[in-house]
Amino acid sequence: DIDHLNLRVQKELVEWLNWLKADIGFDGWRFDFAKGYSADVAKIYIDRSEPSFAVAEIWTSLAYGGDGKPNLNQDQHRQELVNWVDKVGGKGPATTFDFTTKGILNVAVEGELWRLRGTDGKAPGMIGWWPAKAVTFVDNHDTGSTQHMWPFPSDRVMQGYAYILTHPGTPCIFYDHFFDWGLKEEIDRLVSVRTRHGIHSESKLQIIEADADLYLAEIDDKVIVKLGPRYDVGNLIPGGFKVATHGNDYAVW
Repeated sequence: DIDHLNLRVQKELVEWLNWLKADIGFDGWRFDFAKGYSADVAKIYIDRSEPSFAVAEIWTSLAYGGDGKPNLNQDQHRQELVNWVDKVGGKGPATTFDFTTKGILNVAVEGELWRLRGTDGKAPGMIGWWPAKAVTFVDNHDTGSTQHMWPFPSDRVMQGYAYILTHPGTPCIFYDHFFDWGLKEEIDRLVSVRTRHGIHSESKLQIIEADADLYLAEIDDKVIVKLGPRYDVGNLIPGGFKVATHGNDYAVW
């Protein structure tokens, strides 16, 4: 175990981080298992090394109901993520992985897309509260890959990417999906839409529809994304929008 309250430990770790920046060229940090030490400690390392970006892994359990599925309201879960950023410094480079969005998306794409509209009408994950500080993802090396601890439904992974790559937040693409699963071209097309239309971490999200078989949302009045098997949504798409890319149970205009 490392005693992060030990001043010598802090000094040597800060020196190492600054060496990684100055000599090796790293400019961002990932704080692994960040719930294992206080946000005050993470703040010391961020303040004294001044990275351009920092993201924390704060993986806690969602609130579940008697049916074994996540409750609609996950405010306590995302509040933990917000609290960490607040304590580290909301005006600095600190962000957290949006595990709330990940957990809800896991279930929503299995015929429960109504979950993607929270009780306040906004996105139900951290991106609904503080998108500038939320790093969204579909899977990572813990949840997917060989560890397979909380995997996204494998036949619906592209619905997950259609969501995070069109929505606010800072989306993160999983190496396995991009290089090993044969999804590179599909993901690339979504990235191109995001880049071309200037969608960013604080883009405006308007949820048009959220039913069991259909999720429809408009981002920055420029991009519309549809998830789910419902095919006939033409009456919900404003004039002037053309399909940019589509795949299994998703489309982007």
